[in-house]
Amino acid sequence: MGRTKMKRLKFLRRNTTKYLRLGRKRKKLQKWRAPKGRDNKMRLKTAGRPRTVEIGYSRSKKERGKIKGKIPVIVNNLQELENIKPNEIMILAKVGKKNKIEIVKKAKERGIEIANLNVEKFLQSLENKDKGEIKEAKA
Repeated sequence: MGRTKMKRLKFLRRNTTKYLRLGRKRKKLQKWRAPKGRDNKMRLKTAGRPRTVEIGYSRSKKERGKIKGKIPVIVNNLQELENIKPNEIMILAKVGKKNKIEIVKKAKERGIEIANLNVEKFLQSLENKDKGEIKEAKA
């Protein structure tokens, strides 16, 4: 019998939804910390409580570090975009808006998938802003 594909669990520290310093409305602060308290229900694995990190939840070695089954590559400029292979997925680095627009348009032409950006939404927002500026210029 083969392994069943399980939905990837997001392990969060207890009370992350309760306190700002633990990550309420601040994803960057939502980190896993093992429950250590004497009567901690997560540590005791009480039913209805969030799952804790355990052996057996890890992905297979072939899948580790991949996004949608593809190897992630960080792209800072157009030259790096040219080097992307078909089995790789692009992660757009922190670049200025001018460069970002160029990179996104070129990636869309080549059919390269971007992991951390919704291309259609991004280009649509640019068009809407352009239309707004044109209307303001006419008025």
